[in-house]
Amino acid sequence: MSKLPSINELTAPLIDHLITYADALRCEVTADASGVIIVDAGINCEGGLEAGRLISEICLGGLGIVELTHTNHVENWPLSVYVHTSNPVLACLCSQYAGWQLSHGEGKDAFFALGSGPGRAAALREPLFKELAYEDKAEEVCFVMEVDKMPPTELLQSMCETCGVEPENMTVILTPTSKLAGAVQVVARVLETALHKSHELKFPLERIIDGAGSAPICPPTPDFIQAMGRTNDAILFAGRVQLYVTGPDDDARELAKNLPSSTSKDYGKPFAQVFTDANYDFYKIDQMLFSPAQVSVTAVDSGNTYFGGAVDMKLLSQSFGG
Repeated sequence: MSKLPSINELTAPLIDHLITYADALRCEVTADASGVIIVDAGINCEGGLEAGRLISEICLGGLGIVELTHTNHVENWPLSVYVHTSNPVLACLCSQYAGWQLSHGEGKDAFFALGSGPGRAAALREPLFKELAYEDKAEEVCFVMEVDKMPPTELLQSMCETCGVEPENMTVILTPTSKLAGAVQVVARVLETALHKSHELKFPLERIIDGAGSAPICPPTPDFIQAMGRTNDAILFAGRVQLYVTGPDDDARELAKNLPSSTSKDYGKPFAQVFTDANYDFYKIDQMLFSPAQVSVTAVDSGNTYFGGAVDMKLLSQSFGG
């Protein structure tokens, strides 16, 4: 087996580009008191679509391509994000997945975020990395947080210690979901949701050898709950994913049948409403909901393709306000 690449090293050129052209991308770069480099993509600046696209490629550990494109499959919402990677497990689950729970403080001053990005493979705080037998103890690491305020210095220092890096060698990118850059980088997780649900369905991840996905970019809104709802609904109601898998046709058929979001008991209303009904507790929501609307699974050993789910324009329009 060939040596797996360092996803933190692969993202370094992308991070350099983001920092070098921060002004043109409508982002701001500062240094925290700890020395950690902070890239603001929407808190004290506007950010934008291109910043979101570039951050999405950083989230994929430098192993994926993210493009903004116009499509005809989603009426009224032609602007879409397209994602492809030939290393879907490494790119999506070891890097892009927001799996590291980060918190500091209590009460009204408490800070909470889910950390994503290649730095997770250096932190190794999730059982997933032991299961996938991957670690990336790089000298420079990067994280992405979907937050609307700056992380506390104490938390950043703790993250550096966990990753074993000096503060000046850590970059943290902040992407409020209510802004364009944040919306793009969430919707660009359309393929990742298929990988994560495949894992939850106990499909052998090593048999997923390639993948691509697309979903419409939702209109931004300053309302946090609505913004979060729209980014999720872009995937749940109009996300489309193609997976290529090895192994028996029956397994590919079952995966296509069970992957779509419509198989969840919580499917059927905009995510903002689902979240509200769950008393704003993510853990009360059926985790099988977080997946694309429509999937195609190709069994490469036979050449047969199996399909599941469908785009739901009625629910998408209800969420997007169209």
